[in-house]
Amino acid sequence: MKDKSFRDHIGTINESGKRKWLNPLKPKGKLYTYRKLVSYGLILLLFLGPFVHINGYQLFLFNFMERRFHVFGFPFWPQDFHLFVMLMIIGVVFVIIFTVAYGRIFCGWLCPQTIFMEMVFRRIEYWIEGDRGKQIRLSKMPWNLEKLSKKLLKWSIFLLISFCIANVFLAYLVGSENLLRDIQDGPSKHLNTLFYLSVFTGIFYFIFSWFREQVCIIVCPYGRLQGVLLDAKSVVVAYDYIRGENRSKFKKNESRSDSNKGDCIDCYQCVNVCPTGIDIRDGTQLECVNCTACIDVCNHMMESVGLPKGLIRYASEHNIKTKAKFSFTPRLKAYTAVLALFIFILMGMFSMRNDVEARILRIPGQLYQKVNIDDIQNVYSYKLVNKTTDDIQNIYFKLLSHQGKINIVSDFEISIPKSEIGEGTLFVEIKRQNLKKDKVVIKIGVYSNKKQIDVVKTTFISPTTFK
Repeated sequence: MKDKSFRDHIGTINESGKRKWLNPLKPKGKLYTYRKLVSYGLILLLFLGPFVHINGYQLFLFNFMERRFHVFGFPFWPQDFHLFVMLMIIGVVFVIIFTVAYGRIFCGWLCPQTIFMEMVFRRIEYWIEGDRGKQIRLSKMPWNLEKLSKKLLKWSIFLLISFCIANVFLAYLVGSENLLRDIQDGPSKHLNTLFYLSVFTGIFYFIFSWFREQVCIIVCPYGRLQGVLLDAKSVVVAYDYIRGENRSKFKKNESRSDSNKGDCIDCYQCVNVCPTGIDIRDGTQLECVNCTACIDVCNHMMESVGLPKGLIRYASEHNIKTKAKFSFTPRLKAYTAVLALFIFILMGMFSMRNDVEARILRIPGQLYQKVNIDDIQNVYSYKLVNKTTDDIQNIYFKLLSHQGKINIVSDFEISIPKSEIGEGTLFVEIKRQNLKKDKVVIKIGVYSNKKQIDVVKTTFISPTTFK
């Protein structure tokens, strides 16, 4: 029986409990080229996200303090938080579906941690310190001028990039306009901004210069979810053990089929190139981020020795055993149906969303007032949220459910600037004979330039006796 003890411990920890520092081989190949194109496109989107505006709204904004969010230039106000939550749920279900079908493909191709680690920081490390062998020799070298200069150069560049990422990250949280204003005013006037920039810079520097792959292995829960989400029909980065075993070193001009040897030449290049230090030949493991580096290097080795490519490839365990093609499993169909349902619900919620949201509430502690023997009056506070990029002018209110009138406590025309909130006070006056009980629900229409922009329900109280 094959030894499975590797599953009892993390691959980056040695027998004494100390961390094994990884120096992965520099990857190259077709899939790595595709990953670079995807990664640099996503990095560009990440850095432009806070500074590109659509219809006056930041492309992406996640201001949790003020509960204001922008997704692809679409604003979500505190009153729209349920829409934002639904959008996040759909995103989670979408990732789950892809995990069920294609494994941890999100981690290898789309995760910011993997993208920055492998496509930015690791490539800078290769540029300064060299490939795997040179890095190992440098780490074993005593601290001389060469080692010190290379390490200081690398750490300085890492710190600078971490500072840039921290600025972009803060722009997502507080808004690019606020961040740029704070930078122009100087750090002495905005110590809070300087503090958060320092904290974020330190966190990113710590992650990418020291913690590295431990984020994926120890911190991120997504890898552990694979045990629940994956099944034998999930497509993952897999080693074709049927074709590869029995593995043995390659000898020139030998016939591996005649000697009962598999196609795996046991070169360990798939292990050396792995950014999380695993042996993909041991099967699916939580440390695997589906980065495809082992696929590229294995294809290169197979080509070098004249064997077919694809010993390590995207495949499912079921596909390797039976040679069957990928199929839509019942579980995948169920997840897809749930995702479609959520999208349908979200579309319905968006269709009911108003560009202007009004809230009219009776002022707490205020009872009704008798204007005269026939009229009863209640006082209300109103709040109008303008979710558009245009000013809304000439706003007025009209009582829709009862005969009566509305008086606004204002000497000027009501208008709300774009993306702002308007507040004020109004009085609702209703004839006593139109009130059938002491507490009724009334409807108030909100209008702008004779166009109805919202309808609000609120309560109206009056005397308990009607004679």
